[in-house]
Amino acid sequence: MLQSLHVKNLALIDEAEVELKDGLNILTGETGAGKSILLGSVQLALGGKYTADLLREGADYGLVELEFFVKNPQIIEKLRKMDIEPEDGMIVLSRKLMDQRSVSRINGEMVPLGRLKAAAEILIDIHGQHEHQSLLYKKKHMEILDAYAKEETLPVKEKVKEAYRAAREAKQKLDEAINGEAERKKEADFLAFEVEEIRDAGLIPGEDEELEERYQKMRKSRKIMESLMETYHYTGGYEASSISELLSQAIHAMYEAAEYDGETKELYGLLVEIESLLNDFNREISNCQEKLRFSEEEFYEMENRLNTINRLKSKYGNTIGEILDYAAQKEERLLILSDYDAYLARLEKEFSEAQKTLRKYADRLTDIRKRYAEGLAGTLREGIRDLNFLNVDFTVEVRPLSDFTENGADEVEFMISLNPGEKKKPLGAVASGGELSRIMLAVKAALADKDEVETLIFDEIDTGISGRTAQKVSEKMALLGKRHQVICITHLAQIAAMADSHYLIEKTVENQKTTTQIRRISDKEAIAELARILGGAKITDAVYETAQEMKELAVKMKKSE
Repeated sequence: MLQSLHVKNLALIDEAEVELKDGLNILTGETGAGKSILLGSVQLALGGKYTADLLREGADYGLVELEFFVKNPQIIEKLRKMDIEPEDGMIVLSRKLMDQRSVSRINGEMVPLGRLKAAAEILIDIHGQHEHQSLLYKKKHMEILDAYAKEETLPVKEKVKEAYRAAREAKQKLDEAINGEAERKKEADFLAFEVEEIRDAGLIPGEDEELEERYQKMRKSRKIMESLMETYHYTGGYEASSISELLSQAIHAMYEAAEYDGETKELYGLLVEIESLLNDFNREISNCQEKLRFSEEEFYEMENRLNTINRLKSKYGNTIGEILDYAAQKEERLLILSDYDAYLARLEKEFSEAQKTLRKYADRLTDIRKRYAEGLAGTLREGIRDLNFLNVDFTVEVRPLSDFTENGADEVEFMISLNPGEKKKPLGAVASGGELSRIMLAVKAALADKDEVETLIFDEIDTGISGRTAQKVSEKMALLGKRHQVICITHLAQIAAMADSHYLIEKTVENQKTTTQIRRISDKEAIAELARILGGAKITDAVYETAQEMKELAVKMKKSE
């Protein structure tokens, strides 16, 4: 249940906090006191649309915080499936509202707004002022029936949606194939050119890496060869200016001097040794040149091959593997295009199979809806009669559609007769706004019992009703309050009298500043508030006595039940 509500800096609310109770919580107050602001704050905390003008003037931020105490094992399990773990049974939903943005939290952890909404749907159900108008549309009727039969419809509806998507995709492929004959020939010619270009290249996986490595070595070898040849030209060539030739001349010139002088002889020996080292050096250069020697023709062919591979890469893929995969895909497509009749036949078969699957699950969904339609009709018929529809006849009709939708092959419509002897007609064509509001209350009651929602909020469920009907609605609200926590904003004394806990919403002006506050009131104050609702501006003793009697009768009725 919703245990407490904390609101700060929103519209007329400076800061308000209220502790809510089990049973029927009634909120009343003068028109314009801020009842709608309070409910709007709750909707904001549950993920409702936010605009910056909702902030109290001069405030940097607004804050709404809802604290729930959860005891229902089914709800706890649903929350855990969302990775939300109640802390000692408590779940705190909060939303901090700032200029053009908001921050949502669950138990203090920041979460996306969508996750906040999903958690809120499990914890609370809000019936807004105009929600009953949705009963004018058959789409809403189907939603209600499917929610009533949720345990069975939910898994089958998922299957229907999946089958519907598959059938739609199969149909789209088939239509495209039938309508694309002119483009088929163009595509086939282009694909044949691409495949031929790739296959003619005779690509081998890994070939490009091996060629690139060899090519780089050859490029380096060419540069090394040029360097070695130039070096050999200076050190070991036969030109008169080479080091080897000049060194030979130097040795020859020094030979005679070495015969006559010991010091010169040593120098001569060093020169001879240098010549030997130079000869060794030149032999090594020759060996290196021999090892690095390659065919220019081979280098040219390798360069051309790499150019071919790189050109194909620029068109069909970053690697040879990707190019070959591309060719294989296009060859497969070519086979399809070359045998188009067989391809069309295959698509027609796929579409037919998809339609059969869709039909199977849609029929299963129809059977479930028809089985539950009678139960829902009976539950709503009883609930509507409890709300002062004395001679109502109500049914839920499930009819076939001419084609499939993602919700199956049905339409659902509520049919009603409000007077004896009248033929049942579509709900939207018969019921007034007040009647629709009461019927929606019966719907909410039926679904709440099915779904085990702990907290129900009703915003002015009394729209368009009075007298005996208002009394019946109040009795229904009291019954709901025995099984759920109900929070109801009302203008009717009959409903307010049934309160287990009564809260007064007041607007005050102090120092030119208007604020809205909410507080729980005592039984004595509750009677005074009932008298205000009954009597308007002037409350006489008779009005007060009527209010007191109304409260006493409500207490007796609840005890008797």
